Amino acid sequence: MVENVVGTLQIPLAIATNFIVNGRDVLVPMAVEEPSVVAAASYGAKLCRSTGGFKVTASSPMMVGQILVVGLTDVELARTQLQQKEQLIVNYANDKHPSLKKRGGGVKSVEPRILDTKRGPMLVVHLHVDVCDSMGANAVTTIAEKVAPFLEQITGGVARMRILSNLCVDRVFTAEAIWTKEELQAASKGLTGEEVVEAVLDASAFAEADEYRACTNNKGVMNGIDSVALATLNDTRAIESGAHCFSSVGGKYGPLTVYEKTEEGHLRGIIRVPLALGTRGGAIQSHPIASVNLKIMGVETGDELGKIMAAVGLSQNFAAVRALVTEGLCRGHMRLHAKNIAMNAGAKGDLVFLIAEIMSEEGNISQQRAAQLLAEHTEPDTDF
Repeated sequence: MVENVVGTLQIPLAIATNFIVNGRDVLVPMAVEEPSVVAAASYGAKLCRSTGGFKVTASSPMMVGQILVVGLTDVELARTQLQQKEQLIVNYANDKHPSLKKRGGGVKSVEPRILDTKRGPMLVVHLHVDVCDSMGANAVTTIAEKVAPFLEQITGGVARMRILSNLCVDRVFTAEAIWTKEELQAASKGLTGEEVVEAVLDASAFAEADEYRACTNNKGVMNGIDSVALATLNDTRAIESGAHCFSSVGGKYGPLTVYEKTEEGHLRGIIRVPLALGTRGGAIQSHPIASVNLKIMGVETGDELGKIMAAVGLSQNFAAVRALVTEGLCRGHMRLHAKNIAMNAGAKGDLVFLIAEIMSEEGNISQQRAAQLLAEHTEPDTDF
């Protein structure tokens, strides 16, 4: 799969439960090393089952191929020439990649843009490509490379770069869910449902106003999304860069999720996130576990997978924000961390859970304390 291989690095593969996505129960494979991620996603999904789970919609699977054209004596004229010959360019591009067109995809439009750069005006040509069920990186870049000489003929310029963009503003998934104040009260000891709703709304307003909080908010979202992407061997780096760039469109970095109050006083969460992913091609078909994980979710298309991933991102974020504004995020996280500390100290079997529970109750989670507890609860060796 890659070069210079010396081994493999295993990451835990877990199943998130309780998800209802567009009326269908889904088990969600998640590959992640961080404690509490799978538990949080499952818990967030559990608390909105009574309202039908997650409703998710998706736009078309459009990606952008960029061709940078330089060496132009008249940038405005070159743009006009390309605009006038748009359909000719579309036909030329699709003839160069007929397999994608046969599947209903291919280049749909051409958008020449003038950029004001420190090296003067430059012309960048956007090819808007429907990539169907693939992630699309190889297909889009291949098309851009084949179309570039044709653009040079039309404009008289030099095609300097030919590459896809990981910012896919036309490939956006929107998910929403409602958590009732009754469910929130039952899950938050000592607080009313109304108080939890107001607290989450305060946290949402905080993230919208402050880039420092928005960045951490979005990291929580990507905890869930990246875990599903990795489990299906989709490109986590492309998804991460696209999501964070999307959060900055408009000139200010903001949260991928927002929360609002319904007329009944319940909490509604909404996520809008671009996802460049696929269910076929590349590493997805090279690795048998990725194929198995797609079967576990019961998905065949990138559209279906993206809807589940958006739901997971929203659930993950809700669970984290709810914890932050109620009992605090560390409580559950540190209980899981305590198990790792206990195992590092040499505990096995039931002793792992016993030592972790004691350390959590004491509020003293450390390697030294774990070793002390292990010695106290281990029978001496009497085999001479």
